[in-house]
Amino acid sequence: MKKLVAFSAILSLLVSCSKGDRGELVGAKSRKWHPEKPYGMTLVPGGAFVMGKSDDDLANIQDAPTKTVTVRSFYMDETEITNAEYRQFVNWVKDSIVRTRLAVLADEVGETGSDGARSGKEGGSIGDYAFADQNVEEMSPYDKYMYENYYSVGTDEDPYAGRRLKRGKGEPKLIQDPQKYPDEYYVEVMDSMYLPESESYNGLKTMDVSKLQFRYREVDWNKAVKKKGRKGLYDDNPPIEIYPDTTVWITDFAYSYNEPMHNDYFWHSAYDEYPVVGVSWNQAKAFCAWRTMYKNSYIKKKKGRDQINSFRLPTEAEWEYAARGGIESATYPWGGPYAKNDRGCFMANFKPNRGDYAADGALYTVEAKSYEPNDYNLYNMAGNVSEWTQSAYSPSSYEFVSTMNPNVPDRKNQRKVVRGGSWKDVGYFLAVGTRDYEYADSSRSYIGFRTVQDYMGTAATGTRPK
Repeated sequence: MKKLVAFSAILSLLVSCSKGDRGELVGAKSRKWHPEKPYGMTLVPGGAFVMGKSDDDLANIQDAPTKTVTVRSFYMDETEITNAEYRQFVNWVKDSIVRTRLAVLADEVGETGSDGARSGKEGGSIGDYAFADQNVEEMSPYDKYMYENYYSVGTDEDPYAGRRLKRGKGEPKLIQDPQKYPDEYYVEVMDSMYLPESESYNGLKTMDVSKLQFRYREVDWNKAVKKKGRKGLYDDNPPIEIYPDTTVWITDFAYSYNEPMHNDYFWHSAYDEYPVVGVSWNQAKAFCAWRTMYKNSYIKKKKGRDQINSFRLPTEAEWEYAARGGIESATYPWGGPYAKNDRGCFMANFKPNRGDYAADGALYTVEAKSYEPNDYNLYNMAGNVSEWTQSAYSPSSYEFVSTMNPNVPDRKNQRKVVRGGSWKDVGYFLAVGTRDYEYADSSRSYIGFRTVQDYMGTAATGTRPK
């Protein structure tokens, strides 16, 4: 016992002497936090507002009675996610799948790279795309341990789980020209990514977009809080096909000629800055998970920076609060009650008259930065495309949700709230208090989305005393 007391005293002395705090409670040292506004986003300062219908419920749905609620501060995309932005996601997934298939085949045939591999240029053989952890002896002790105990073993579902791909600066680029494929193994992998010629359109080699799948993990917090400990905290979502459903331009409108939009809208550069459509709620969630991972992967390479919190879909309350732009009891994001300004010009892209889609200057969607933004600098919070929210739809939810950051996170309810109205909707759906819904696995030619990120801290509130 005496030895234990003596040891404790010595340990206490060592700990005390090793610090420069003179024995005072000064708090654990941490990196200084510098708030960083995400690119393309604007800060929506939190505060209280009257949520619900500002005017008479003309449709008599009675699902949005007025209720005073408060939301926290958050960043929100200034525009809907565009085709170009969503294509960045698609291209990253395609690149990852191709590199994974190349690495797996290189591993199976025993290729580890050619002597003539050129840094940052097109590879000389499939071996140049082998897994980056081929040389175990050159690994750090940590990487070697992880490789030997986890990555080289894999999982029951994926024997290559955890293996690192060669990508980024200094690594071989993927070869796009079929005539320059380095060997027959490379040809085999690339051929597996395309549809057979018998199914190709006009003889053009067409990517099999069903191969473009993304998988991510998330926490079901409602289930997590009922558990003890962290075991089983994460839910593995099944792989999600992430390519937009371009056929919605045809299936949404019977007896209508919209084939040009089906053929060109998502991939052609003419539509880069237009909002992406044909994306389901599940795909929008996958995009949010990828955007978070993509940013944190970059930050991980930098020293002295904390990782960001998640990008996500806005809750229904956050969306309405942001759409109002700080204007109390407004009908539209610009105030209202009219859809035209004092010069007689329409303030949004919608269907103003029966059968007349073009009276507002647009037949289909318009570029994401069109019309005037609201007072939070958010574009097209009314019209253009309706937008997915995180919340599940219940006609009576306003009666039971909390008054602080209200949300209905019911995973079993597949009806998800969409807001804002679209290019094919009448003015009723443009009102900031109007609610609508669509099923999570459905995609439409008039539904897109934008993302949000929680603001770290509590200082930024719209009602904070000066």
